[in-house]
Amino acid sequence: MPEYNILIENRPYKVELAKKEGEGFFETKVNDKPVEVKLEKSEKAVISPLTLKVSGKTYQIEMERLDRRTPFTLKVNNALFRAQLKESAKKTAVQTPTLKVVAKAERRQVTVAEEGAVVAPMAGKIVSVKVKKGDAVKSGDVICILEAMKMENEITATKTGKVQEVNVTDGTPVNDGDVLVLIK
Repeated sequence: MPEYNILIENRPYKVELAKKEGEGFFETKVNDKPVEVKLEKSEKAVISPLTLKVSGKTYQIEMERLDRRTPFTLKVNNALFRAQLKESAKKTAVQTPTLKVVAKAERRQVTVAEEGAVVAPMAGKIVSVKVKKGDAVKSGDVICILEAMKMENEITATKTGKVQEVNVTDGTPVNDGDVLVLIK
């Protein structure tokens, strides 16, 4: 489960967040305490404002574009909060999927047997590729940055080895399960 450290009004919070079965449901922990969260469907196709239902209570949230390097403002039910994302305590490591992955036209199909495939954990846009073909990487090294739901997620190497293929560039849109990089 991806983990985020966030300061809200200078108070630290550890947030673990993963998509759960069912539309809009998330498996969430705040400071190791389980919290039931549901993202309510909006009639508009935008992220902000959004409606979250947390443990049965509804919150209207508006935010500016998130950037891990600078503080930002959250408006929750018309109350303003200063927030900042801190370095993740646990980087997102994605394992090779258990099902066949069908990639976009310029990408290729990869099966479970192909070890070392680093895949997108969710749909989004690649904002930065940190490796190139032939680079040596260690398990846990950041391969690229994936922006999804206005959050930047570090995608890390699943094993130590040499980069054989890089199937994305800065700005590439990806779907959940697309092969980003192949490490041998």
